[in-house]
Amino acid sequence: MTTQPAAAPRPAAPLTIGGTPLDKRLVTAVHELAARVVTRLTERIPVYASLPAEQLRGDITAIAVRGIRGFAQVLRTGEPPTAAQLELMNRSAARRAQEHIPLDAVVGAYFLGAHECLDQVLADAAPGDLADVLAAQKLLLRYLNAVTESVFAGYIAESQAALGERQSARQALLSALLDGGPVQQAAERAGMRLPERYWVVSVAAAPHPDEHAPGVDPGIAAGRKLRRMRAELDRQAHGEALSALSPDGGIALVPAVPATATGTARPPAPADAGFARLAGLVRDMARACGAELTAAAVAAAPQEAAGAASLATRVRQVAEGCGRGPGLYRLDDVLLEYQLTLPSPARDRLAALLRPLEGRTDLLETLRTFLACGLDRRRTAERLHIHPNTVDYRLRRTSALTGLNAAHGPDLPRLQAALAAYGAWFSPCSTPATDPR
Repeated sequence: MTTQPAAAPRPAAPLTIGGTPLDKRLVTAVHELAARVVTRLTERIPVYASLPAEQLRGDITAIAVRGIRGFAQVLRTGEPPTAAQLELMNRSAARRAQEHIPLDAVVGAYFLGAHECLDQVLADAAPGDLADVLAAQKLLLRYLNAVTESVFAGYIAESQAALGERQSARQALLSALLDGGPVQQAAERAGMRLPERYWVVSVAAAPHPDEHAPGVDPGIAAGRKLRRMRAELDRQAHGEALSALSPDGGIALVPAVPATATGTARPPAPADAGFARLAGLVRDMARACGAELTAAAVAAAPQEAAGAASLATRVRQVAEGCGRGPGLYRLDDVLLEYQLTLPSPARDRLAALLRPLEGRTDLLETLRTFLACGLDRRRTAERLHIHPNTVDYRLRRTSALTGLNAAHGPDLPRLQAALAAYGAWFSPCSTPATDPR
């Protein structure tokens, strides 16, 4: 809603320059002045120079005429623009938003027109007209204040509505891709052209340090982390990325861009180059949001995105489950561990090695983090926000309960395999063959 400013005092007598009322100076030259305003717009605000001539002669000129008449009324009455006049400006600004004319250009057009009006009415001012000149300038400021509020309100309301519709259409497209349904109509509604292939990325985000900081609202810290993560994804993705991300992670579909030759005799294979680029994007997202990200990616055509999302999520879970550190992984990076998660008697026996830790999430989390940190107890403590002595204690308890020592070389591969199998056993994606007990 536009708030009208307090009314200016009604002039005791008409404001005049050289004996001619200022409002009449505008009204009698309104069409000539409007044409001059439109010419100045095309000269000084580049976006207006790119508009069709028909629109400049029609809608834009009509707006200029209406604005000039409106300011003339303000000069005549000393009152701010009427609600009806402001409503017209509000609707006009909404149309400019629909046409994707930048807001600064829309507001700048009103200020440019106001300056032209002021030049018109004050062209013949003499020293004896000083009082009326000052009064006219004050009325112009009040006029521009009311106009700017109305223009901002109309433009922003329309922009937010359009953004909401576009976001809804994009989310509908993402849902169609991940549900395995027909996507072409959804892409057309979203105004997007589907790429030949996507990198389907499953992301898990660790907490930002501020989420554990005393006195800090963890919800606000998590929201800021999510906002920065999304912003970096949108900034770097080639084409339009689609994502369903939360502070804990989620799924992103990033258009795959084929690698181009760089003058070398043998450029890298597109898949490898594309994955390296994507890994860089994940690192930059982590740096931007201030939290560690563990992700997995699968390249797929749009119609294969649903299956790729399921596989990417599984690969990420395997990487996390067996103690891999933050970063981006492919199936090739965890082939052995992935195989160990598939139902078999061997998987169940491996999972049983960690059965004594059931219910001890602190011990399991410490063990995974210790392996992800390259057996570095201090890094493990920092990541878990605990004292290094607590890490030592938990690792000793793990060793006492399982008979396996993470710091003992021969036990390490067995522990990693057991973690992969145990993670698969308790993952909702898996179907155990037999009870590991």
